[in-house]
Amino acid sequence: MKIAAVCGSGLGSSFMVEMNIQGILKDLGVNNVETAHFDVGSAMEGSADYFFVGKDLADSLSNLKNVIVLDSIIDKRN
Repeated sequence: MKIAAVCGSGLGSSFMVEMNIQGILKDLGVNNVETAHFDVGSAMEGSADYFFVGKDLADSLSNLKNVIVLDSIIDKRN
């Protein structure tokens, strides 16, 4: 399985979300999950199984399946 974090430029905030995802997976003892971060233009069907994105960019990924919209990109409880 591959999980991707997505932001406008594919740098800062998506990388931070990816690191949070990795930390949560580690805390849960989940292995064999690949993570990545993308900019909006690079996120396409087949590049990941699930996409995490802030609510400000949710409409930009409306063409994809399995998009998880985060109310806050810094709150791990989201």
